[in-house]
Amino acid sequence: MFTGIIEEVGSLKRISRKGSALEIEIYARLVLEGTKLGDSIATNGVCLTVVEIGSDFFKADVMPQTVKLTNLHALKPGSPVNLERAMAVGGRLDGHIVQGHVDGLGKLRSVVNMDSAHMLTIETDKELLLQMVDRGSVALDGISLTIVEVGQDYFKVSIIPTTGKDSQILKKKHGDLINIECDIVGKYIKRFMEKLDTNSGITKTFLEDVGFI
Repeated sequence: MFTGIIEEVGSLKRISRKGSALEIEIYARLVLEGTKLGDSIATNGVCLTVVEIGSDFFKADVMPQTVKLTNLHALKPGSPVNLERAMAVGGRLDGHIVQGHVDGLGKLRSVVNMDSAHMLTIETDKELLLQMVDRGSVALDGISLTIVEVGQDYFKVSIIPTTGKDSQILKKKHGDLINIECDIVGKYIKRFMEKLDTNSGITKTFLEDVGFI
């Protein structure tokens, strides 16, 4: 489990194919402190298991399904990556609960400078948008962010200066792929709504009226 508060921006050292899987090496410093073999490090929001540690890098395997669902396959040597160690028991939850299980990809449509922040518009699938609400939480490349607006084929988030400085998000260009993990609460509500018995009297309108959603 992670918080979506990026600890360090590392960079890709090496990437290689292992059949349908990938093996990646990431240059890092801070996230290596206290890290052991078998520990988890979120890399662009993807929970990866450390299989080798060096003085300034760690190595991890990326399984085929993760290769398909995330932007890790598009990384090149030198590409910046957001890094976060797993949350320690008893630690503060400053962002929101991030599992490191990416739900899908978005494409950066635009970045607008708004003086004190940058507004990002991201295109993505309707299936993911159904799990989002205005002022809800979402993780983009592992960063915990608040949704400003949800549209028909896009959503918007605002990047404050601190987040822009402490992550790689503002280095993204038009059309770049971004890993998206929807809020776990939204996933459970969507699942619940899909399973509702239409004859039970419990409807979306009812849940909205009583303040559940």
